[in-house]
Amino acid sequence: MTMIAVLGNGRVGGSLATALTRARHEVRVADRAPGAAADAARTARVVINATPGAGSLERLVTLREELRGKILVDVSNATVDGPDGLPADLLYPGSSLAGQLQEALPDTRVVKTLNTMLFTVMTAPATLAQPPTAFLSGEDSQAKQVVRGLLADLGWHQEWITDLGGIETARAAEAAILFVPHVIRSSGFAPFAISIAR
Repeated sequence: MTMIAVLGNGRVGGSLATALTRARHEVRVADRAPGAAADAARTARVVINATPGAGSLERLVTLREELRGKILVDVSNATVDGPDGLPADLLYPGSSLAGQLQEALPDTRVVKTLNTMLFTVMTAPATLAQPPTAFLSGEDSQAKQVVRGLLADLGWHQEWITDLGGIETARAAEAAILFVPHVIRSSGFAPFAISIAR
């Protein structure tokens, strides 16, 4: 059992919290109440960032002390939205939200994952017609091993998980969000994920 704090209680955070609780982890979800995020992060071993990516960096930098030594799993995408509310561009072109977080929080072990799929696939990968891929980006191999274990608890087979390398590789994973509006417009709001076929 791992003590997990989920920052963000929308569709992404809520579904991750429910699935991880079902897998017998102790999960605290931080709502928008003042101090809730700090309280949750302080007692956790793993903190999941499921807050809207455009405000994540500013929000998490205020938790620097609470996040010291913790594993921060970043599942968000920092985008500039178009008129239809769908992602139109990256907020950190030439970088990534995960990279910005790691730079701003050097004492925190940031791992990027689960951002290349519709949120429903994060906790139910086997529901797709073909195996999806969950990518890992991060500097700390032990932290990535912990995240692999959590992904397994969410239904991810180990052969469906690809370690891309250091945190700089999150730039590529985050750029995959640019597929999303086109996929949704062509196929509707149906579950999908980026997959590496071999």
